[in-house]
Amino acid sequence: MAERVVDTIVARQLSVAAESPRKAVPEVCARRKPRVRIFMMDLLSIVPYYDAYLCQALQSEDVSVTLCATTYHLDSSCFDKRGVKNHPGLLDFVGRFKLPKVLRRTLKLLEMSINMMALAIWFVWSPPDAVHVQYLPLLRWDVPVDFWFLRYCRRLGSALICTVHDILPSDTGETHAQTFQKLYNMMDAVICHSDAIKQQLITQFAIAPKRIWVIPHGPFFFDSSGSSVPAVRSKLGVASTDAIVLCQGLIKPYKGIDFLLDAWNEVQKSGTTARLVIAGNGERSQLNAIREKVYSLGLDSSVELFFRFLSVDEMLSYYQAADIVVYPYKAATTSGALMTGITQRKAIVATTLPPFREILQHGKSALLCKYGDTAELASSLLCLIKDPSLRAKLADEAATLSHGSEAWRQIAAQTKNCYASLCSSAFVSRLGTQRRSSSHEGPT
Repeated sequence: MAERVVDTIVARQLSVAAESPRKAVPEVCARRKPRVRIFMMDLLSIVPYYDAYLCQALQSEDVSVTLCATTYHLDSSCFDKRGVKNHPGLLDFVGRFKLPKVLRRTLKLLEMSINMMALAIWFVWSPPDAVHVQYLPLLRWDVPVDFWFLRYCRRLGSALICTVHDILPSDTGETHAQTFQKLYNMMDAVICHSDAIKQQLITQFAIAPKRIWVIPHGPFFFDSSGSSVPAVRSKLGVASTDAIVLCQGLIKPYKGIDFLLDAWNEVQKSGTTARLVIAGNGERSQLNAIREKVYSLGLDSSVELFFRFLSVDEMLSYYQAADIVVYPYKAATTSGALMTGITQRKAIVATTLPPFREILQHGKSALLCKYGDTAELASSLLCLIKDPSLRAKLADEAATLSHGSEAWRQIAAQTKNCYASLCSSAFVSRLGTQRRSSSHEGPT
């Protein structure tokens, strides 16, 4: 019923738009290849740093990209620092204030709903050539509003693209597989960050290989700097000769913190004076469970817990102070935290997940171990704690995997090629008179 209503509204609005007087396109403009106009969709700013770096790079590639994302409430200058303006539609006020969690979420949903209606009206007169979806968090709750909006955009002639940051919502198993099957099937192109995820999209969701583009995840925060390392070590009370092992990022069950603590318990039996720092935020129940495990294992003297949001500068100061960074993940589609560790030139210990193995090489740029193998993770950590020269060797090799702004330029060029393959006629799409086929060839 809702889809028929959407179709009726679109038909009426296209009729009005078609009857509106338009100035003739000058012959010189008709001969000029128009810029592809992209609408970058992350209405609730779920992946703000990815949005910011990608849009910044796309602008340097002369792509006309409009970022539809509200102000990120934990870092209000996230976009401005990188020369990117966010245009969420009509409203953008919730992220500018410190509000209680429940109130903030409620107001952001209201803000998003109003913005989506405003964008729907705007698109009648100025539809983008393509809508590039970064994140649709409401799909986790089976709310179909996002599907209605995307169907509306398609009827107006916009191509649909999505980036797979999480192939399915984390820690939910197969609960939402049917919903995401529908999402991926709607897309003219799907962008993922590794060949392993491409293969999963093919086998699990039956996505045609020609519709999948493998474009790497870029590095974060190579253009920022933290506070001094001595200040962090002093704050933690760690001697300059003792190693700091850092596990940083949004804390969720799939990040493997329980596994890490079991391994750290084995590390402590060796008598090392190294310190483990776990920094990040997450759901209260998950954080409490970690605290309880630290105390139950008697690790409170060797484990520092910083359960709160860290500003970029503060976060980077912890990375810079760390000697080793660890990613004990149980599962992953991609990892911005891993890219940060690589950018900060750190010795890395990670699990042997396929997306990680495509980036890291065991014994050369990192030490890799199987998830759940407590003895292997403990051995890897101890090996690096005791061998500063190996730490330096792995850190130097890992640093060669990050190319800062050049990496993002290459990512933007590949993304631009994806757009161009779907948007062959900008003028036709703007007039809303032709729906693009979803069968364009993907990358070879």
